[in-house]
Amino acid sequence: MTTGRRPAGAALVVVGSANTDLVVRCPRIPQPGETVLGGSFFQASGGKGANQAVAAARLGAHVRFVARVGRDPFGAAALAAYAAEGIATDHCREDSAAASGVALILVDGQGENAIAVAPGANARLSPADVDRAAEAIRGARLLVLQLEVPGDTILHAARIADAAGVPVLLDPAPVPEDGLPTGLLELVTILKPHESEAARLSGRAVDGVAGGIAAARVLRARGPRLVVVTLGSRGAVVADADGEVFVPPFPVTAIDSTAAGDAFTGALAVGLAEGLPPREAVRRAAAAGALAATREGAQPSLPTRGEWEAFLEASRVS
Repeated sequence: MTTGRRPAGAALVVVGSANTDLVVRCPRIPQPGETVLGGSFFQASGGKGANQAVAAARLGAHVRFVARVGRDPFGAAALAAYAAEGIATDHCREDSAAASGVALILVDGQGENAIAVAPGANARLSPADVDRAAEAIRGARLLVLQLEVPGDTILHAARIADAAGVPVLLDPAPVPEDGLPTGLLELVTILKPHESEAARLSGRAVDGVAGGIAAARVLRARGPRLVVVTLGSRGAVVADADGEVFVPPFPVTAIDSTAAGDAFTGALAVGLAEGLPPREAVRRAAAAGALAATREGAQPSLPTRGEWEAFLEASRVS
């Protein structure tokens, strides 16, 4: 799936988390205090930042990744994997004072998941790390952010991009207990929350398409020019200067939804950076997310450009 060469497409910078995923596939997600037997185990690279960087690179973008990993076997393996994907890792730091981030993931028979994360070195990604990548951010077509690293670091990166006129795409996951960093939303150009995140950020219940549209309208009024609320297997809604619209899902048999949202975000970033109209970029992003959900693991599930295009063509024909 990887080529070992750096893609020559639109330049993106991703600032975010890098984890190693330890995944158990089990018949169902255990209840508190319960043990469920009969699972299978595998290990894969993950973390929302890394997933989105890999997703975008496989779809043709030239990606620089700003992150921290531990000076340990997990970190070394992650950096080697990013380099093999063609991702520029000159702004990924090895931290001798913290372990690499680890995610413990349970996936049930329907592809739904439950995730617990030990952030490790991710929690030490700093504004100074971002400053070292400032030139790359200023030269990017798009800056991609999530919320698995410290909020002040994300805010600092958004400020650098905003001052340079570089669009900022924020995937607001996970939403911090005390909300988004003050002033962040005003710097965001494209906001892409999942329905639960949209509900929390907007204060509106999101129980379907109508709720998603209402939440997207509220969030767009707070600063972003484009808001995309994903509704899982029910599709997505878009709010932009032309109003609001529903984007239907691509029907698939889901096996593992762990990285479906990150595949969507990476594809959305690529589409927008390549100049696609927002609604077409969202449609193509939905295809990437659907395709990722048909495979196991986080980064192993992310499609290549060829697979993405073939899936879109097959969906159009059918």
